[in-house]
Amino acid sequence: MVGIDIGSKTIKIVELEKSGNTFSLSASGVVAVNSVPVDKMVDEKEFASLGAIIKKLHHEAGITNHEVNISIPESLSFTRVIKFPMLTDSEIASAVKWESEQYIPIPVTEAIIQHTILEKKENANPPEVLVLLVAAPRAVVEKYVRIVQLAGLTPVSVETELIALTRALAPLDKTVLIVDLGATSTDIAIAKKGLLSFSRSIPIAGEAFTRALSQGLGVNAQQAEEYKKTYGLNSTELEGKVKSALSPIINMVTDEIKKAIHFYQAEEKGEAPTTIMISGGTSGMPEIISTLSSLMGIEVISANSFSKVQVEPQTAKKLASFSPLYGVSVGLALKDD
Repeated sequence: MVGIDIGSKTIKIVELEKSGNTFSLSASGVVAVNSVPVDKMVDEKEFASLGAIIKKLHHEAGITNHEVNISIPESLSFTRVIKFPMLTDSEIASAVKWESEQYIPIPVTEAIIQHTILEKKENANPPEVLVLLVAAPRAVVEKYVRIVQLAGLTPVSVETELIALTRALAPLDKTVLIVDLGATSTDIAIAKKGLLSFSRSIPIAGEAFTRALSQGLGVNAQQAEEYKKTYGLNSTELEGKVKSALSPIINMVTDEIKKAIHFYQAEEKGEAPTTIMISGGTSGMPEIISTLSSLMGIEVISANSFSKVQVEPQTAKKLASFSPLYGVSVGLALKDD
């Protein structure tokens, strides 16, 4: 299957081949983009332009399948865990339709709504079922679908980035927290037994780090971007000035992660995650792992986007520096139902 992740700064594409229960990487590619955000697009030329970029990427990456899975950003969707009495699956499907209205901030008629049964707590008092409700504005989904169709491809499914990322990264045997540090947003997920159980998106990410450096050091955006990538949160470089400028932003991100864990434990009665996995373009910033680990007091690791996929050693070497970018597209390609 093929997964396409249309990000705000880059587009990633991955094709996986399935043999039995094993997935192997057959092709991949990434390209930088500088376009209007998809949800803000209104002009057919904008759709066609981005479609042409995807078409070219699909061809140059050597992708053979024209059927693709795509994602929409977490910031444009609404995700909520809701509780039902012990109902059958078909009763839950009916109940979700009726209950959705109170949980999503847009009219149900203007939304596309999906749900996943997370857990059936038969021994709880009273017994209950936990259901993940995901909704997105129909108009937004249609824009993403339109762009992919203009690329000459057939979209088979649409899901949120964090559902795809959880599929790619989350282990099946424990609760973890996934932090996807993108360009315009940081997405936070708590995954239990491989399923997304909680999500939150905050508008503080790579661009906020760059702006903080630009203002703090009095340099232009391009120079700030270079400092961020080269020195990051290393306190020994440039007399610690870069780290000092970045610290308020990383502290804000850390506070949001702590709030997410607290809410999950209080509202969902879920167990605290024992590990934080970080991915996304900004996750490669020097010393971000040690800084987050120190601030959070738990293990922080760099996520391997291809941990559930077989990759030839030579290809793995070439992809090493790009690996953090591919989590969502790998997760989309792993969707085989």
